[in-house]
Amino acid sequence: MRLKSKFWVQAYVRARNAAGAFATVVHRGDEDFGVIWVRLNRLDGTSTILAPAPTPLDSDPDELPERRFQRQHKGDSISDADADDLIRRQRSFDSDFWLVEVEDRAGVHGLDLAQ
Repeated sequence: MRLKSKFWVQAYVRARNAAGAFATVVHRGDEDFGVIWVRLNRLDGTSTILAPAPTPLDSDPDELPERRFQRQHKGDSISDADADDLIRRQRSFDSDFWLVEVEDRAGVHGLDLAQ
């Protein structure tokens, strides 16, 4: 059984803050099953947007794998304006999603990325 979104977000924010980055919840979503997006703000006018990677079709619903993320754009980062646009589109499509923003000049997000 997968950890509820609310608890995962709380743990992630706490871990990023403990690691010396600044992390905060920008938009609260559904506490149980809300999709989680992470905006990694590099504080140089660019950001990386990460969202959940698709779950393999053959995975057992009772034993879902750990959360993995993937970039929502090509390249390592995009302009803050383009990041704002991606987030605005997601919000118009799914108002129950979570948005966590992490500010880290080194670009460290601490998430597992899907290849």
